[in-house]
This record gives sequence, C-alpha cells and structure tokens, in this order.
Amino acid sequence: MSRALDAKPETTNARADYYGRIDKFHMAPLWEVLHKLLSHEPVTQASPHVWHYDKLRGHLLESADQISAAEAERRVLVLENPTMRGESRITEALYAGLQLIMPGEIAPAHRHSPSALRFIVEGTGAYTAINGEKAYMERGDLILTPSWVWHDHGHHGDVPVVWLDGLDIPLVRYLGPVFAEPYPAESFPPGHEAGDNIARYGVNMLPFGAQVPSQHSPIFHYRYAETRSALERLARSRDQDACHGVKMEYVSPATGGPVMATISTYMQRLPKGFHGATYQSTAAWVYNVVEGHGKTIVGDTVLTWGPRDVFVVPAWCHHHHKADSDSYLFSFSDLPIQKKLGLYRERRGDA
Repeated sequence: MSRALDAKPETTNARADYYGRIDKFHMAPLWEVLHKLLSHEPVTQASPHVWHYDKLRGHLLESADQISAAEAERRVLVLENPTMRGESRITEALYAGLQLIMPGEIAPAHRHSPSALRFIVEGTGAYTAINGEKAYMERGDLILTPSWVWHDHGHHGDVPVVWLDGLDIPLVRYLGPVFAEPYPAESFPPGHEAGDNIARYGVNMLPFGAQVPSQHSPIFHYRYAETRSALERLARSRDQDACHGVKMEYVSPATGGPVMATISTYMQRLPKGFHGATYQSTAAWVYNVVEGHGKTIVGDTVLTWGPRDVFVVPAWCHHHHKADSDSYLFSFSDLPIQKKLGLYRERRGDA
C-alpha cells in the first residue's frame, strides 16, 4: 500500500521494542523520520520579521558604554530570528548583525573562512581595511571582506558609524571548515591607497596580466552614490520587473557573477505606489532599507518598513512589496550557493 512521504507509520509495541534494541548500536529507523527529512516543499525554521532601527538605535549606542571595540573584537548586536533564538542566525544559512564603531576606535585585524559584507547604515568617517587598503564608509556603501582576507576597522570621524554585517557563518559551520585567526602584530601594515581596488577593477578594465580571484570580486567597495544613479537611469527607461521593480545585482567585474561564492548582494528601486507581484524562492533574503517607506507582505505577515530598518524573508515564503514612496532596498541572499548546487527554484505570481 502506497502512502504519502509526509505520513508517519504507526508505532506498535513491537516496533518500539525493536527501536530500543537498535538504539544501543547508534542506529535509528529511517521510516520514523523520513517525513521530517523529505517534505513536499521546503519547510523553514526561520520566520519573517522586521527590526525597526529607530527602536534599536539607543540600545546599540549603549553598547559602547558596555565594551570597547578592541575588547569585543567586533562590537555587534546579533539580529536573531525570533524562531531561532540563541543560534546567531537570521535564516538557516545566514547571519546578520548591527556593528558599531565610535570615533577614535580600532577594531583589530583578523581573518576567517566565513565570507562577510558590511552595508553602511549611518555615519561617516570610519573605514574597513582589506589587506591594508582602506575603504572609507558612507551611508549605503557596500564593503566586502571575503573569505580569509585580513581586515580591520577604524574611525577617523566624529560621529558613531553603524553597519549591517552579513555572513555565511551558519552555512560554513554546518559544513565544518570554520577557521579564524587574529593578526599576529598590533596593527596590519598599510596596503594600497584608498580606492585602489576601484581604480584597478571598477572602470570596465583589468590590469594587463592580472590574476583575479574567481571566488570573489576584486572590488571590495561599491559606492551607493554610483549604485543609486544607475538605478535611477534604469527607472527612467520604465524597464521594471513586476516583482522587484528595478533590481540590480552587485557583481564581480572579472566574472560577471556574484561578489562572493556563497552570498549575492542586490539593490532595488521601488517607485512610489509600486505594488509588486507575488514572488517565492528557495533562497532567503535579508533587506536593509536605505530610503523610503513601504511594506512587504510575507504570507499573512505584514512587515512595515522605513529608512534603516532590517527585515528578513525566509526561504520559500510567498511575498510581495508595496512602496508608499520612492524606495531603495539593499538585500543579500544565499542564492549563489543554491545555484552552484543545482537546487535553486523560484515562482512568480500566484502559480
């Protein structure tokens, strides 16, 4: 007699006795858990949620009174998914947090196997240095620290600077190869002058004979002023996606692919009055609102958002966006690793 994969066989007394006997040998019956391992469609632990920045900001600034950037290594408040508390995850595969650096502080150099991004939420005057080359932060900028590159943070300005951290830590921890290493000296030596990576790789040219890494972008600083300008130009062409408005992916100029092997990054523009079609994908999405107000409806949950808010859309959740004003949304996703493994799927509309 055939049955559905999501059905569980009856547990009889004889079967329960059998399960107890084989348990001593560290074995268990697949048929008792198959309905959990194989489902008709993806089932996610994560839930949709929005973190309203204005409500969090005071607590974030207070962290500077509790611990220095040097003592903390990285002074971050982790954004924990409400249904995955204590796991330092915003989705199954992704981590997110808000990091604060105060004027005059240094967050010491280190490197790690998980890949990371920094999306600047507020402030100016701070920097991230990648192998000694500084990228100075402005609101809306994207700065990358790919796997196993030395990086540190500092602040030459006079106002607090906050950025959204996005990492693939949960994925890498699940697979196993987590490595981390502090820089063995007090400070990392200066590298190329600020902006060198953009000059070398950001003008549709490559230096003759350049050996460019294939797993991540040779550009690690993408400036919001240029990103916004590109989206505005495309918006004037009225070439708009029904689900996403005008949406562009940050890409490696060497490959045309994602900026990092496991994380893809995007910026989109939703015009005032935009009411998007329903979208669903096996990838999870973490958003930060740069400008504008609106809402994202995820199933029966309405996430209302405004400037600097962070919200998450878990995998395989029906959702659509509505914009009350011209809005710019940054997002990052685990989409590229799913594509590499041949697992990615999406649905558009109500299909």
